[in-house]
Parts: sequence; C-alpha cells; structure tokens
Amino acid sequence: MIVVIGSINMDLVLHVPRMPLPGETLTGGAFQTIPGGKGANQAVACARLGRQPVAMVGCVGDDAFGQTLRAALVSDGIDVSHVTQLAGVASGIASILVDASGQNSIVIAGGANDLLTPGHIDAALPMLQRASIVVLQLETPPATVRHAIAVAHGLGKTVVLNPAPAASLPAAVLAQVDYLIPNEIEAAMLLGAATASAADAGDHAAALRARGCRNVLVTLGSKGVHAALAGGTRDFPAQAVKAIDTTAAGDTFIGGFVAALAAGAAPASAIDLGQRAAAIGVTRHGAQTSIPYLHELEPS
Repeated sequence: MIVVIGSINMDLVLHVPRMPLPGETLTGGAFQTIPGGKGANQAVACARLGRQPVAMVGCVGDDAFGQTLRAALVSDGIDVSHVTQLAGVASGIASILVDASGQNSIVIAGGANDLLTPGHIDAALPMLQRASIVVLQLETPPATVRHAIAVAHGLGKTVVLNPAPAASLPAAVLAQVDYLIPNEIEAAMLLGAATASAADAGDHAAALRARGCRNVLVTLGSKGVHAALAGGTRDFPAQAVKAIDTTAAGDTFIGGFVAALAAGAAPASAIDLGQRAAAIGVTRHGAQTSIPYLHELEPS
C-alpha cells in the first residue's frame, strides 16, 4: 500500500494570455474548478500509474468543495477513510493562472489543510503500518509533517518527501527521508543558496545528500531530472513535448515514480515512468484532469 499524507484543494483555474503586471486587469479565458492539492494530486497519480492500493490522509471542509474533493479521490479507488471532513471549515483552494505558454502562477488558501494535526497521523497508524511507501509534501502544518515523517521512518517505511512549498527543514528530519524530490528552486531554498538553476542541480543535490537524505531527485521541468542516488548520480533528459499547462507536472512525476518504486522497479526505471507520465500530463489542462493512466504509457 502507498499512503499519501497531505493537502487536498479545489483548484480555481483561469487561463490568461500572459501573467498580469501589478495593478493590471486582464481579460482572461476559460475558468474551471478542478480537484487538486499536491497531496491529492500525488495520490491520484499513484493510483492511476500503479497497481498498488493507495490511501490518503488529509482534511477537507464540510462545504460543497469538500464533498466533491472526497468523491474525486474515491472515483480513483483511493481509500479516504482518513480524509477527515471538518465542520465549519472551508476546504483548501488554489487560485491558478495559466498563461499561453502553459506556465502557471498559484496562490493557495490552506483552509482545512491547515488543521491536519499529529493526532490525525496517529489515528491512521494501523494504515501506515500496512504501507510500503509514505509520501508527503509541505502544504500542511510543519509540525504534522515532521511527526508523520518520524512515525513512518520509525515503522521502517520508505519515506518520500516533496518539499513544496519550500521551507527550512532540520538535518534530523532530512535524515529520515529516503527520497527527497524538490525542483531546482526548492532545492536552492532548502539550502539557502543564492542561485537556482539547472546548472546548480548537481551541487545542490550533493549538498542535500550531505545533510542526510539518502536519495535526492531534482526535477528540472523540460530539462529533465538530476538524480543523486545512493549508487551514484545521473541526469535523465525530459521527453520533448508541446506543453500547454504545467499544473501538477511535478505531482504526476512523483506519483509515477512512487507507483513504480512500490511495484519493485529500480529507481532509474521509476524515474523513467514518472517522466513519461509527466510528459503526457503537460499536454493536457488542469491538475488531476491531466494525470494519465498506466495503460497510456504502455505499448499498444
């Protein structure tokens, strides 16, 4: 079983010709509400791109968005027995602008996600004990994430952390992470580095491994992935595609990588599957609406 602990949001997506300047009003295009949130996106990607059971731990509000978000997870076969619906609380939302080149700009209101507590993690302990891999991000309270990492590590589970949005993490926490998967900006911010580019990925990955992470995968968008693994380093070029929307591309990669890892694949093969899935995802609009299914990656 794969257990994903993290955020569950409704994405409010507006397509724009370009990003507005400060104080500027633009006329946008199509508007959509699409289930998202890094945690939920990664859970959906794990479910669609693998054959292992997937469970989600998180919080939604008792509003219409919360009902829709829970139902969306169920529709992908995800166990939501530990997705708590909180009374009198709004579900998390993300306001997303997508420009004509497919790049996005995102602002999040955490809502119910901000109320995920260590107690919710403890309540899910029997499920965590059955897991092989536990996946986390940083869109829920830091104390809860740290507690969940410690619990999963203590149980001997493979811990995967996507440190997004980037935040300072103590070396003691990093030492409990088996796979750290930041993008180049997040890797730089974790280290307090002055520059954040693909050219720095190798140095940043090495520095993060020196702080205790067993394996570091720095995602570089169209430039691929730099992997600093226990067995050595390697660069994985990305597939060349025409991107129309990069929303959830990183989540799709992580879900594909984790799904393959849970099935017994070597890290290099798992990275390849994640990259192929993300390459399909960026040719589609939206977060969970863009995530492909495993059969779409398999030879016909």
